[in-house]
Amino acid sequence: MENKNPEQVNEQDYFFMRRAIDLAKEGKSTKNAGPFGAVVVRDGTVVVEGFNTVGAGPDCTQHAELAVIQKACLKLGSKTLENCTLYTSCEPCMMCLGAIKWSKLKAVYFGASASDAKDNAFVYSKMYYDSDMNKRHSEFNMKQLLAEEAILVWH
Repeated sequence: MENKNPEQVNEQDYFFMRRAIDLAKEGKSTKNAGPFGAVVVRDGTVVVEGFNTVGAGPDCTQHAELAVIQKACLKLGSKTLENCTLYTSCEPCMMCLGAIKWSKLKAVYFGASASDAKDNAFVYSKMYYDSDMNKRHSEFNMKQLLAEEAILVWH
């Protein structure tokens, strides 16, 4: 489902979401990486960006969102990212939502939905799919943007 409140989205949001999608493309074409990209932005400036590197080594937690949250906290010397926004090519999984919660990001923009991911063989947990999507999006201040462009990365 595309964002229901387009008036809350500006050109800068489209720009950074497209960057996350470009990073997903880069991850898809990189050996031992994955087709998911993410960008942390503060005051209109990229703090860090990256893509999924789960296949690069023995660390299964290196989803794009988790990796950029870790790098942003290190770069900013802070345990929280309260003044930052996350742009990610796909709706965050439960693990990444935990990191988003603790990092206190002010907003999350995502491209493909969890259902889109499932339809493309990237399956989350049953508990995730059974949870209330509207409550999840509200709690984490999540807005979907450019879903079609994000889904195309997987094809």
